[in-house]
Amino acid sequence: MKKFAKSHHGTMNELNITPLLDLAFVLLVIFIITTAPSVNDLDLNLPDPNAPKKGPSNIKPNVISVSGEGKVFLNQKEMDWPTLKEELVRMRRADKDVTVVVRGHPDVEYQTMIKVFDTLQQADVVKVGIATELAKATPTSSPR
Repeated sequence: MKKFAKSHHGTMNELNITPLLDLAFVLLVIFIITTAPSVNDLDLNLPDPNAPKKGPSNIKPNVISVSGEGKVFLNQKEMDWPTLKEELVRMRRADKDVTVVVRGHPDVEYQTMIKVFDTLQQADVVKVGIATELAKATPTSSPR
């Protein structure tokens, strides 16, 4: 009786996909590494370094001061929250580029400062600065 042996060069019944998967995983890793991560970007209007230098501005910014007790002053005048919002809206209607600098006493509560910035946002005031040093003229308890 004659035995039939399979030759080494017989037809391929299965397709070997291991090299194909290796290539797919390598391409996937390269794609993940080269793709920039999506983060929450902030749009900043940075000054142009090639722009001509301007002289000192004649515009005096409005100042919102918050005392350590939580009292709010707009340009040295004490105000309550609704009056502050109304005044900011009036100032915004009069001048679209109204500028406000916010000063907070070191002892002021964090929530009070958040309320100031919320009021500025509600009044649509976009040119807001934050004073990093407490000025001597900042009212502490009542205007003088």
